[in-house]
Formats: sequence, structure tokens, C-alpha cells
Amino acid sequence: MTAGDEYDDASLDERPDDDAPPSWFAGQHLPEDARRIGLSHHVPDGALLDFAGALDARKPYHRATAWVMLAVFGLPAVLMLLQLLRGGV
Repeated sequence: MTAGDEYDDASLDERPDDDAPPSWFAGQHLPEDARRIGLSHHVPDGALLDFAGALDARKPYHRATAWVMLAVFGLPAVLMLLQLLRGGV
């Protein structure tokens, strides 16, 4: 049995791409728009997008992580808006 025989029954779409990096490598979950503007997992904004894109809604810990990220990034904006509405700053 040769290396190619184990995939003979699979269609061409189901065969793995040997040139593609594994899915756990960084930078695999960036949206195309982010790549088009030059973001990669090497810059902070791109790394955050890559991390958030790797979250799976079917996993409870990933959902909890998404809610924590929403609070961390959304709460300062809400507090600033409330301060502006109160007449502060």
C-alpha cells in the first residue's frame, strides 16, 4: 500500500492539502479583509483578531472567553459614554 492509496476513495475536495499549514498555527483564523489591509498575527490587532476567530461557539469555555473579551473591550467605552453624558471630562 502506497501513501496515496489511503485517500483513493475520497473525493479531491476531501483530500488534505499537504502544502497548507496545520490549523493550530497562528494566523489561520484571520478574516480575508484583515489580511487584505496587511494585518497578521504578528501585530497586536491582528493577533487579537486571530485569537477571537479561533473561538468556537460550541465550547462553553470559548463562549465564556468571548463574553470576558466583550466586557474588557466594551466596558471602558460604556463608562466613557456615561461620563460624557453626565457632563464630565
